[in-house]
Amino acid sequence: MINILIVEDDFRIANIHERFVKDIEGVKVIGQVHRAEDAVAFMEEHHVDLLLLDIYLPDKLGTELIKELKKTHNDLHFIVVTAADHVDLLDFSLKSGVFYYLIKPVSLEKFKDVIERFKRRQDLLSSRKSVDQELVDKLLGNPELTGQMKNHSLPKGVNQLTLQNVLQILESLPDGITAEEMGEKLGASRTTARRYLEYLVSIGRVSAELEYGIVGRPERKYVHKPIK
Repeated sequence: MINILIVEDDFRIANIHERFVKDIEGVKVIGQVHRAEDAVAFMEEHHVDLLLLDIYLPDKLGTELIKELKKTHNDLHFIVVTAADHVDLLDFSLKSGVFYYLIKPVSLEKFKDVIERFKRRQDLLSSRKSVDQELVDKLLGNPELTGQMKNHSLPKGVNQLTLQNVLQILESLPDGITAEEMGEKLGASRTTARRYLEYLVSIGRVSAELEYGIVGRPERKYVHKPIK
């Protein structure tokens, strides 16, 4: 279980983000604080794995809080969720090892995508004792998919981050998945999930076959096809 602390000065936004997290398996919000000093105090009393952190806090910038906490909590991770659009703040966040930088307002689909990607990364790291190139590619991005994107323009309604998420889910399920099941994992509709799955079929990354359910109605099942 990944323990999350929300550091956000607007309690209404903090509540929205907490509701988003409640829909994600394997993670939980263990607290909300609205000031940087309260975050430091909370960290002294609780084990936190991930901070969902705003930049503009009443007592100091979130970037300053990152520097402060990294001195005493080496295993703490950060996802910035902010309206701050200054390039220097983004640059600092990336150099500090922030996992992701989300610009408000954040959609539910985008929010869940990033949290689930973080969870998969942590699961991968905890399940391996040694490093190989396959693991590195999964952690730092999938160059196979990037190559596909260079040769195919993404159709309307398909974005690269969600597409990467769909492909990673498929890679972890050798027996395949239906559009409805994919929609549940993405926190999206079956129609949205099918759009991404059918696109991957069209570029040869996924195969689709009919499977008959309990009631006898055939349903397409999608299976990842590794590049050889």
